[in-house]
Amino acid sequence: MPHLQFEINRKVSPEIKEKFISSVLKIFGDVMQTDTSHIAVSLREHDDGNLSLGRANYQDPICLMNLDVRGGREIEKRRQLATAYFILVNTLFKIGKDNQYVTFTEHKGEDFHLIEKYLDDWVANDKPLSDKT
Repeated sequence: MPHLQFEINRKVSPEIKEKFISSVLKIFGDVMQTDTSHIAVSLREHDDGNLSLGRANYQDPICLMNLDVRGGREIEKRRQLATAYFILVNTLFKIGKDNQYVTFTEHKGEDFHLIEKYLDDWVANDKPLSDKT
């Protein structure tokens, strides 16, 4: 169950949050070749000065992304996903692309659990909740 975590140091409207989360899910499904019913998304809003990125100025808008995903995707897919999220964050939150940072953490499928099952390792175009484990 990928957990896609986004931390920003600004407040956004409920409408923008909804658009952001639905876009995050769609982009992830398209780029990473998977169904989206098992994906968790966190959006944390912080006050100015509560996030730092070495190359940004103090109190600049910043977005830190920690993407916990199942292993198996090539670096090109991970880079494509990161780039798509840079663009999305810039478009919806007005945070400069140079003030964003992505960290990927890869896990075995069995590290992700829902009430009904744990996930299998990733394969292209999978639907993790369709199969019972």
